[in-house]
Amino acid sequence: MHVTEVASDLAAEQQALDDLLTEVDDEAWVTPTSSPRWSVADQVAHLTYFDGTAALAITNPDRFRTALDDLLGVAGGGDGAIDDLTLGRARRMSPPGVFEAWRANRRLLADAAATLADDSRVIWYGPSMGAKSFLTARLMEVWAHGQDIVDALGLDRPASDRLRHVAQLGVITRSWSYVNRRMDVPEGEVRVELAAPSGEGWTWGPEDATNAVRGDAEDFCLVVTQRRHADDTDLDIEGEAAHDWLLRAQAFAGPPTDGPDPGRS
Repeated sequence: MHVTEVASDLAAEQQALDDLLTEVDDEAWVTPTSSPRWSVADQVAHLTYFDGTAALAITNPDRFRTALDDLLGVAGGGDGAIDDLTLGRARRMSPPGVFEAWRANRRLLADAAATLADDSRVIWYGPSMGAKSFLTARLMEVWAHGQDIVDALGLDRPASDRLRHVAQLGVITRSWSYVNRRMDVPEGEVRVELAAPSGEGWTWGPEDATNAVRGDAEDFCLVVTQRRHADDTDLDIEGEAAHDWLLRAQAFAGPPTDGPDPGRS
């Protein structure tokens, strides 16, 4: 897959969430979500801020480094200080204002992404990333935070085969999920077999692996983005290493976090 295809899927995932938000009234934007302290508006504001810095990372690395220094400078103040930096401007806006700010930053990111080649690298908050991985991470973010909004408002969001990007990220971050926690990665590989929304089958890992995860792609993506506990899905999990992985899976960057307890679905 070329970077242009990932960029197209990212834009489609953003538009899918945009379409859902278009159908809700302003009062819905103050609805609390599963993220502590965050409303629906805050979820969109989070996407707005980081879509904006993602565009900067591509087009103006020096300005991005300033944004990075700003974030590192407040990180010691805890989550509230980070929220003030990343969400503060949006919290002074009306819901339509937040919505339009997100749309504007999406356009900036789309224009920036159009300049990337398959072998481009992009500076980011951790190590630099390949262009395709960078845009895949943005797609995962809009899908996962979109799920928080869908859950909070009780909306219906049909799954699409764009989930392959999220699933791929979930698979390749297995080792990182342990390293990020300063834990040894369990020995042995894990076979992953998923049924895509289209009916296609997606597979990773050796067929003869003694550890395996099989089931619906959306269920898998919900677990690796810490939106569901594995026990609340229909995933078939075989082997100790596979079970342990899905308890710790974290497909997104940042300090180690734990997913929800069983029963939150």
